[in-house]
Amino acid sequence: MTAQGYAPARTASRGYLVYLIVIALLGWSLASYDSNLLTLTMPDIAKTFHLSSATLGALGFIIFAAEFVVALFVGWGMDRKGRRWMWMLCLALAAVFTGLTFFVQAFWQLALVRALASGFANAELGVSITLVNEQVPGRQRGFLYSIVQGGWPIGVFMASGIYLLVGSHGWRPVYLFGVIPLVLVAIGRFKIRESDRFLHVKKLRKAIARGDEAEAARLREERPVNVEELKQGSVREIFARPGPVRSALSRLSIAWLLYSTAYVATNSYISYWLVNAKGWTAGQAAELLLACGGIGFFFYLLGGALGEKFGRRNVLIASGVLVGPLNLVVLLVMNQAWVAIIFFVIYQATNGTWSGAGYSYQAECFPTRVRGTAIGWMAAMFVGGLAIGSLLWTVLSATTSLTITWLVIAVGVGAAQGISTFFLPGIKPGQELEEIIT
Repeated sequence: MTAQGYAPARTASRGYLVYLIVIALLGWSLASYDSNLLTLTMPDIAKTFHLSSATLGALGFIIFAAEFVVALFVGWGMDRKGRRWMWMLCLALAAVFTGLTFFVQAFWQLALVRALASGFANAELGVSITLVNEQVPGRQRGFLYSIVQGGWPIGVFMASGIYLLVGSHGWRPVYLFGVIPLVLVAIGRFKIRESDRFLHVKKLRKAIARGDEAEAARLREERPVNVEELKQGSVREIFARPGPVRSALSRLSIAWLLYSTAYVATNSYISYWLVNAKGWTAGQAAELLLACGGIGFFFYLLGGALGEKFGRRNVLIASGVLVGPLNLVVLLVMNQAWVAIIFFVIYQATNGTWSGAGYSYQAECFPTRVRGTAIGWMAAMFVGGLAIGSLLWTVLSATTSLTITWLVIAVGVGAAQGISTFFLPGIKPGQELEEIIT
């Protein structure tokens, strides 16, 4: 149901919004740092534990499966326990298990520790999307949240820089450098307030439960909420009941599954692919990712700005249609400079402009009463695609060649991702969330 004729509620002060965005940016940067350490250290870890390409794929599958489960739990927890509480939990546990990576001595220890570290680090995304987008003003929501999403390339930059600085001493010390900053940001989150929109829905649920119709009516005057759908519960509404929420969730799920499946080749295993398919050294691959991450921050802002002007769906379409064709070109080109240039564009299309517009777009597709659960589901879809892509990588790399593996995952699935974006819902930018859907 679209809200009409309502006055937007008072937004938070400018000072608090700056603090919120800075803390969210730092948290997502460190979550990215943790995730990208595995990408960079994968060749070294493979040597330490004598892992084949297929075993590396299995490791990735285990990690992504854990991320899927944790994302669903955190999404459900956001609509029950609260956004802020789950945000604290995610970063604290990510810090613990990132540090424990230093001590692993066997493959299954590595798999368990990295599954939990990456699971809670990745779940950071869903909470950030929900909490930040619910508190920033509608006319600047896309651009402001693109700043937070810009934490991903900052994390890539940090991970690449630390790897280049201390990687010569082995891969283990690299993981210790992220623990203290993770703890400090977790402490900084004590000053973050719970989302007013979540508290509003929580109060409305309580008023309905005790039969206080006057209070329920007053709360609905503050912000419109579909009470009949509120009574159904978040899980039932997004999965069992036909309507705009389930329709949006279905179309977004397909697009993000295809996106993250192709993402495995161009981001998760890119260092391994450049070393083994293109003859690069691990250091050269780290330098390329360092450049992509360092400059990439501005492409997140570009995606956010373009989304405000032309619509976030249109930015997703433009980014998505580039992926398959460019992945084919980078496979065919052998000159190292051209490989670097083309991959730079691929990186920005699969990270910067896509994410700069795409995650505010997700928040706009769902009402507050189910936003946490729905965004948690979308985070699970992202890692579900990573798990599918990792499984495909494992099977194809074990039975065929890296060229065929790249053609199927990066080129074929990447092209399907571009097609799927044309079926996403169209949403006019600049609206308050209740003006879009209640």
